Amino acid sequence: QVQLVESGGGLVQTGGSLRLTCKDSGRTTANNAVNWFRQAPGKEREFVAAVSRTEAFTHYADFVKGRFIISRDDSDKSTVYLQMNNLKPEDTAVYYCNTGSSFRSIGQYWGQGTQVTVSS
Repeated sequence: QVQLVESGGGLVQTGGSLRLTCKDSGRTTANNAVNWFRQAPGKEREFVAAVSRTEAFTHYADFVKGRFIISRDDSDKSTVYLQMNNLKPEDTAVYYCNTGSSFRSIGQYWGQGTQVTVSS
């Protein structure tokens, strides 16, 4: 069973960094693609980044290219990270991970999200 848990959010100043973690207790994410999405107050949920099952492919939203990196843990492929650098106030949102059956597909399972707040 898929149970996604995000962690690593917090309050950071503009230009700072955070690393988000997505863990799946059912380890399904080790065999599936994983996406990160975010949702800011009053806005719709939007795509941030995706990684394929084997980590051979990654894809980023234009607004995070060059700043965010999605990756899998070397020893536990069911754990997926989102390294966020040079954070901006507009990155403030709740960040969610999602697992899909193929690269860039959106699956039905979502975590509870982790809050990221970037102060100016």
